Amino acid sequence: MSKFMQQYLKLTEIIDWQHPDILYRAKTLSGGEKNISVIAKECFEWVRDTIKHIDDYNIQTVSCSASEVLHSGSGICYAKSHLLAALLRANNIPGGFCYQRLSRDDDGPPFCLHGFNAVYLPEFGWYRIDSRGNKAGVNAQFSPPVEQLAYSARIDGEIDFPDILTEPLPIIIETLRQYQSKDDLWNHLPDSENISCYQL
Repeated sequence: MSKFMQQYLKLTEIIDWQHPDILYRAKTLSGGEKNISVIAKECFEWVRDTIKHIDDYNIQTVSCSASEVLHSGSGICYAKSHLLAALLRANNIPGGFCYQRLSRDDDGPPFCLHGFNAVYLPEFGWYRIDSRGNKAGVNAQFSPPVEQLAYSARIDGEIDFPDILTEPLPIIIETLRQYQSKDDLWNHLPDSENISCYQL
């Protein structure tokens, strides 16, 4: 694997994929499978369907690092993307971070960032996946090469950023660390029209 791609396997404080519980879950999900796409789909669907989105279930716990998300069983989109990246990396599959700028109410301001992932699949290249969690009006799937995300940029002011980052945006980490409850977090979701200014 190239040095460039190895960046997408990096161990960090937030993507703490060498945590014993993440390694155990990653191994359980892979189940001895060798096909990278099959393993990636298992990891994606497990995070999407098992880890509860805190707004959908009105859960007040705010988690940030991958291991925190795993232990709490819940997280906002950003947090769920941290866990999915960790599970992919624990299986030696490159995983990155992607963002969209979306309207909070689907009709203009205010806007906020939405976080999800990209996974590198040898037969398809980079493929974006959104483990936010499905609900009425949201149907994210793993069906490469066709991309099926939770949301799309549809109105003025919304942006689908093309970047695939090696780490979560610092503004995301700062926000998740600053606010201790879902209700506080919900009133301070980060927004940006240019994510490059926040990269490490």
